[in-house]
Amino acid sequence: MSIVESLGPALYRDLVRRALEEDVRDGDMTTDATVEAWVQARGTFLVKSDCVLAGLDVALETFKQLDPGPHPSFTLRKRDGDWCRAGDEVAEVIAPARTLLVGERTALNFLQRLSGIATRVRQFVQAADGRITILDTRKTTPTLRALEKYAVRVGGGSNHRAGLFDAILIKDNHIRLAGGVQAAVDRARAHRPGLPVEIEAETLAQVDEALAARVETILADNMSTADVRAAVARARGRAKIEISGGITIERIPELAATGADFVSVGALTHSAPAADISFEIEPL
Repeated sequence: MSIVESLGPALYRDLVRRALEEDVRDGDMTTDATVEAWVQARGTFLVKSDCVLAGLDVALETFKQLDPGPHPSFTLRKRDGDWCRAGDEVAEVIAPARTLLVGERTALNFLQRLSGIATRVRQFVQAADGRITILDTRKTTPTLRALEKYAVRVGGGSNHRAGLFDAILIKDNHIRLAGGVQAAVDRARAHRPGLPVEIEAETLAQVDEALAARVETILADNMSTADVRAAVARARGRAKIEISGGITIERIPELAATGADFVSVGALTHSAPAADISFEIEPL
């Protein structure tokens, strides 16, 4: 069983509350009409295709919020980070049937989304075979970034910056608006002395400019594999190299062989397919 850092409830309680509010509002008309309030039931999360599990605590929070009393009880058979096979039972929830029916879709939306990301990340990490660090990006679902970046860590990847607030990454638009590479770097260092600077480079000439400006990391954007190798050779011992732009899993082995330090992949979060997980409910 994998051991991964826990996700603090403060990061998801309000998200779950708002998701339920969006779906339920003043009641589930179908459930209220067809199921008696006294009926108790068991709900089981069932994996229907192989995946890495992520977001189980978020999914279970759905039922806690719907029934804050003593009713929901949980039995966990898997934990975040575990590799699950089709047919595996992940967790069991015993609660009033209405609670299970109302929370089913919201719980699955979180669990399937985060497990899908973790699964996709694990595939990239395996393709890298320890030769390069797989990073995520800011291409995340609005308001869900903390959860999606958690899923990246569960899958074995690493987080890039959390947002605009915690790191300096000078991109092509910054360079143009600042008046060039050196000007952008000088302004960044004057604004936040001592903070590492990363800058985007689309050509080897820009790599040379970045090295002359003594930046800590160069983002090799949309470069050919040959140019990435050349950038690594020029930067060795002077700056780290991160590869970005148009990254597919098929390219990971050849990019890992360039000697670059990192490869950032927007597709980890912006287009990972949801994991196939169901929630089977039966009366007690």
